[in-house]
Amino acid sequence: MAQRFFNIFNLTEQQAIALIKTPLAQLEDLSDRYLAASHLASFPSLNSINALIETVENQDRHQFHRIARRKAIESLGRLKATKALSVIRACLADEDCYTVENAVWALGEIGTLQSPILAEISQLLEKPQQSYRVIIQVLAKLNYQPARKQIEKFTRSEQETIASAAIAALCRLTGNYSPITKVFELLQHDNVNVRRCSIQDLIDAKYYQAIPNIATCPVSLVFRLRAIRMITESGLNSGEVSFRAIEPILDRTILDRPSDLELVHHYDEAPTLEFLIRELYQTDFGRCYLAAQTIVESHRDRAGAVLMAHLTQEGDRDYGAHYHIVKLFGLLKYRPAIELLREVLDNQIPQFQKSRVAAAISLADLEAHQAINDIKKQLKSNIWSLQYACLLALEHLGDSAKGEIALKDLDFLVREKASSIS
Repeated sequence: MAQRFFNIFNLTEQQAIALIKTPLAQLEDLSDRYLAASHLASFPSLNSINALIETVENQDRHQFHRIARRKAIESLGRLKATKALSVIRACLADEDCYTVENAVWALGEIGTLQSPILAEISQLLEKPQQSYRVIIQVLAKLNYQPARKQIEKFTRSEQETIASAAIAALCRLTGNYSPITKVFELLQHDNVNVRRCSIQDLIDAKYYQAIPNIATCPVSLVFRLRAIRMITESGLNSGEVSFRAIEPILDRTILDRPSDLELVHHYDEAPTLEFLIRELYQTDFGRCYLAAQTIVESHRDRAGAVLMAHLTQEGDRDYGAHYHIVKLFGLLKYRPAIELLREVLDNQIPQFQKSRVAAAISLADLEAHQAINDIKKQLKSNIWSLQYACLLALEHLGDSAKGEIALKDLDFLVREKASSIS
């Protein structure tokens, strides 16, 4: 299966178009049409757009075509294909709620000021079994003021993710941000999906005051950095935020100490080290951070060696756990891990991107001056969070890296940080 996916995504545009037009009965795998629809989002040409539109217009009720049709709608949205507006609009009346959801999302990506289309989207809030969260987000994004009353009733939804979106949407539409504190509270919800959604709602609201709260929310570093970055960029452009104001918050976020987070879980009794290591594999990073913090506080003496053995045996099978273990080597001051950390720092596999950031910070925690040149090498990376982490690490190790990184670096956050320590 992995090889088939590799082959599919090496298709040319022409091959993908041919594949999406191939009758289902002639396909080697019935999911190929879906994969072709996804692949065509990479080709912003009229030929690709026309092929995707043709797929959406095809009303074949076969399950595998319906799935491909949904993906074609999404790809048209990613391509911001204004030519497809009327075709996508027609999908708002589809009986399949997932097709409707993709159509609403795509219209939000393409953007439209046409009142009839916006009115149709808002009427979906009166229809049962719809993806209300997406509908609300798009209406706010497109600034459709007539939907305010319809959205308001969803602020009292029992589904926290819908209520959060509705509150944030009304704040944007009315300019009154006083209710946004209710979204803040959800950053500490025990359900990780609610926490993630509340972060997205604060991004959508462009609420700059939320940056410190987002920074301490116990979700993956990727979610927090994305939010801080997007809100900061918007704020810098409008002049409402300065880099100096958010720099210490961003620094702490990149360092990612569990002790700096507002943890939402707790243990009823003292857990064993073996249990805590298993917790590092949880999909809820709130549990991972609690486990990491407990390892540092309660198992400092033997944890380093156990984690090293564990990472050698099976740590690579889960990228999230790998990140936490790499970070723990620094927090535990476990110096035998230095050579391994140098290897992780230069690991080019995309899934280990977070671990490379953790490796830079852990090498600094371990006062690994012998790794300074390894860290400097990563300043040429195109991964902004890794560059930023390396600047922090070098600063900690007493090397400002002045001259090692061009201040004209394309990434605005790296450029600002380099300027602050040069």
